[in-house]
Amino acid sequence: MVTAMIPPAAAPAFLARAGWGDAAIVPLAGDASFRRYFRVIEDSRRAVLMDAPPPHEDPRPFIAIAEHLLTDGFAAPRILARDLDDGLVLIEDFGDLRVKEHLDARPDEEMAVYARAIDLLADLHRLPAAPVPAYDRAVYQREVGLLTEWYCPAIGLAVDQDAYVAAWDAVLPQVEQSASPTVTVLRDYHAENIMLIDRAASHGLGLLDFQDALAGHPAYDLVSLLQDARRDVPPAVEAAMLAHYKAVAQPPADFDAAYAVLGAQRNAKIIGIFTRLWQRDGKPRYLSYLPRMWGLLERDLAHPALAPVADWFAANIPTEKRHEALTEFAAA
Repeated sequence: MVTAMIPPAAAPAFLARAGWGDAAIVPLAGDASFRRYFRVIEDSRRAVLMDAPPPHEDPRPFIAIAEHLLTDGFAAPRILARDLDDGLVLIEDFGDLRVKEHLDARPDEEMAVYARAIDLLADLHRLPAAPVPAYDRAVYQREVGLLTEWYCPAIGLAVDQDAYVAAWDAVLPQVEQSASPTVTVLRDYHAENIMLIDRAASHGLGLLDFQDALAGHPAYDLVSLLQDARRDVPPAVEAAMLAHYKAVAQPPADFDAAYAVLGAQRNAKIIGIFTRLWQRDGKPRYLSYLPRMWGLLERDLAHPALAPVADWFAANIPTEKRHEALTEFAAA
């Protein structure tokens, strides 16, 4: 699946109905799904057109979570117009200053910007969870199963699938039975989905890509931010930001174990997703992230809370099949 950045045929009529009939439509970005984004420009006005084509995509969860976050005082894009039949949504334009590119240019601001992102999460975690489905055992298992479904066959490994499921069943209760509250989990809270915006509210941070939000453990979005699949976050920054979160949110004593379990769970899932993006969807650029993902996963597996899962990886996926195999991927 490689989607061309040509505006959908229904876009001009949709924009005309929304009062943007004379606007230019400029490609902005695609992502790892079928969604595409275009900037809409008319004189001094700007907005973003989300193309979420049915039946592959449904923009209603994005709209619902955006409106929920706005009600709670966070900077999600305002919904300017919608056409659910064609999967078109016109949203507020937060500009071009993503945290990732800003920190690439200004690494000296890393601690300060990440601290703002942590403060935003702490604010979110003080509020009741949004009315979204639970991040439950079935979801956790389905996600980690992407590694054995896609990565292992890609490198020619036959693994013990039943033992893999059992290993995760042994460690996931540490998350499910945690004393932490159930919160809104944005699920893709990282430097490419956080915008620096010129407003005092929400710590000057604009939120994107939250349509898959679930209700779950607060450590998940910290993992997403601090064990970023697309950007190296120095271990010292990760440690400092975890300490900062603990200072402002005062989580229970079981938080570190849950952070490690959810780190391993997310990183295993992403290895499977990035392999699928290459094999099924024709997006080989995601292979370049796999060395980082294996490094993060191996760090998480070193935590005592992950012993059963670490044992499974040691028995089923040798180190050379995690790292050396990546050059074979790139050449395939």
